[in-house]
Amino acid sequence: MNFVSTRGQTNPHSFSEAVKVGLAPDGGLFVPESLPDLSGELDSWKGKNYPDLCTAFFRHFATDIPTDELKTLIVDAYLRFDHAQHAPLVKLDEKIDILELFHGPTLAFKDFALQLLGKFYERQVILSGESINVLGATSGDTGAAAISGLLGKPGVNIFILYPDGRVSPLQERQMTCTEASNVYPLCVTGSFDDAQAALKEVFGDKAFSQSVSLSAVNSINLARVLAQCVYYIYAWLQLPDTRRAKTTFVVPTGNFGNVLAGWMASQMGMKVAGFRVATNQNDILDRFFSSGDYSVGDVEPSLAPSMDIQIASNFERFLYYTLGEDPSKTRSTMQEIKERKAFSCADPKVLRSMSSSRMGDTEIRETVSSVYERYGYIADPHTACGFKDLDSLEHCVILSTAHPAKFPEVVEEALGQVSTHPILDALKKLDIVKSPLFPDAESIKAFIVSKQ
Repeated sequence: MNFVSTRGQTNPHSFSEAVKVGLAPDGGLFVPESLPDLSGELDSWKGKNYPDLCTAFFRHFATDIPTDELKTLIVDAYLRFDHAQHAPLVKLDEKIDILELFHGPTLAFKDFALQLLGKFYERQVILSGESINVLGATSGDTGAAAISGLLGKPGVNIFILYPDGRVSPLQERQMTCTEASNVYPLCVTGSFDDAQAALKEVFGDKAFSQSVSLSAVNSINLARVLAQCVYYIYAWLQLPDTRRAKTTFVVPTGNFGNVLAGWMASQMGMKVAGFRVATNQNDILDRFFSSGDYSVGDVEPSLAPSMDIQIASNFERFLYYTLGEDPSKTRSTMQEIKERKAFSCADPKVLRSMSSSRMGDTEIRETVSSVYERYGYIADPHTACGFKDLDSLEHCVILSTAHPAKFPEVVEEALGQVSTHPILDALKKLDIVKSPLFPDAESIKAFIVSKQ
């Protein structure tokens, strides 16, 4: 299979080429040339363990990697998960299941994609004999998961931008207490959107990107979205046959990649009732799906910092598909968003493709408390956002995106008890190592060059 750009001005790339480049040379995002129809295969995958299911799925996309080698990469990627099922489905009541995605090495859903992406990068370095520099921006969990996936790998340097003071203390420690010589956490002034804009500008300098073999670790990298499709299918296959088509996946999301993965799985044959986008007070996605208003505002720091985003990178992939896979329309729409910081949509088919909800900080605290009181379940502040307005849903699976121990202040305030985890406790004994930086492309490029 080949992969094309959402903006249509880049030659088709193989899977490995698309993973290596990350962002398409024309500024667009890579998507499969066509989405495969998996409807005839899905039932035969029931009962597979997680790595085997992941291998069966990726065989349709990573067609330039021999199947035996692909399976080895995937098995190795998931060795550090602490639960036999990797993504267990926990039943709260007849109406609500929780898909726990925090059993990886950094206790966040992003481990599913970034442990695997690290293996793809490692393979690339071995085959090419050339070093690579991986650049990413994070609003919280991506940085830690990316660093964990690439920690100590020969021939790979990783640079992670994060907004100073706008990630949780433990999220920062996960990035800055690695003691690894190939890891460079860069705390930048401003918001995640500022960091992400600078990152895209760096990748837009094609000569620089090629000169330092730069690759993207953010969810603009297609491999991440594809890896996230797998846990939707895994959860869906665990549901009773009669319940699958009645199930809505409720997804706490800021950058849109997580819910996009589920939506793409549904386009490949996973029949569900729908998808619910759960946002915090940075509610651009809720405003879009409820009223068609995609206007970029200022980022407001919240108790769910990984969702403190106004410019959702993966929204471009969604636009591409909903615009009939028309790269010209996608280009013009993205240009409109860039120039006007806004875009409006009145197409009911697009707006009805997902439902949405919004939850502010006060509600987050109240929800952490009420969920524990009702179910005895501790939800982190991002997962808590998924409990809004569920009465209209016949059955739902809420994606639990992070372990509550990553946000002890919120949990303690809501419940009067502290949630802990040995991985996080160990970090508190280590020194923080980080580099302050302004979020502009030239500063970032100069820093990368200085580490070569």
